[in-house]
Amino acid sequence: MLPGEVLNKIRRIQITTNRMVEDLLGGEYHSVFKGRGMEFDEVRPYQSGDDIRSIDWNVTSRTGHLHVKRYVEERELTVMLLIDASASMRFGSGPRSKSEVCAEIAALLAFSAIRNHDKVGALFFTDRAERFVPPRKGSKHVLRLVRDILCFEPRGRETDIGEALRTFNLAIRKRCVAFLLSDFGGPDFSRPLKVVNRKHDVVAVPIEDRRESRLPPAGIVVWEDAESGVQLEMDTSLLSVREGFQDFAARRQAARRALFQSAGVDFIEVFSDLPYEAPLVGFFRRRSQRMRH
Repeated sequence: MLPGEVLNKIRRIQITTNRMVEDLLGGEYHSVFKGRGMEFDEVRPYQSGDDIRSIDWNVTSRTGHLHVKRYVEERELTVMLLIDASASMRFGSGPRSKSEVCAEIAALLAFSAIRNHDKVGALFFTDRAERFVPPRKGSKHVLRLVRDILCFEPRGRETDIGEALRTFNLAIRKRCVAFLLSDFGGPDFSRPLKVVNRKHDVVAVPIEDRRESRLPPAGIVVWEDAESGVQLEMDTSLLSVREGFQDFAARRQAARRALFQSAGVDFIEVFSDLPYEAPLVGFFRRRSQRMRH
């Protein structure tokens, strides 16, 4: 991609995501992700109704008047974007590929994070951990991150989510919010997902294209796996072939949902050929309601 094209894409993504951050996700983002706990703010004179357990007896004994410790929620978060850069993410039957939609969603989450003064970083992966971007604050950092997402050239073609999760778990020691953006192919990753989610708050974002679950009656077509290069010839004029393909995709999707639920991982299902705003907003609102209750 040429530098001018990259700049135009970054500007378009920034305009789109800024509008969504302001109009749709601003308050929701703040309410659904908690900080690491409570931190000390100040000591002040005791007031009627204060919890007696918060009395600072050292200050009270020095001054001869009751004083209490005041704590506030530690709001600063670290947000990590785990981005699948494998070859299958380049597929798209519509105007945008899965990787382009991934870039826009990642940018939206990153701008939401810095709007709330949180740090944001990224881990790009294929069948290996390809690049780690340490979490930092600031709009300049996020714009560089968006550029990296658009321009990153991976060495690998295949997918190993388990390896990415293990690398991430070693790199980030403190609890953070981790968005895992992928089409979720590759070998089984159930165990590392459960391990990581016990320490961090993992949100899975499966990005698919509807053409990967439904075939049109287009006669004989050759289907090639983008990662392995294996080719499969299918006669899509046959109803049995189209139904078999759709059934396989439905079972794969059901197994993925069951895995997320068993691991206690929230997920947002997105299709590259459909608008992603509604699934994202729906997730934030459902999670906000769940936390209030």
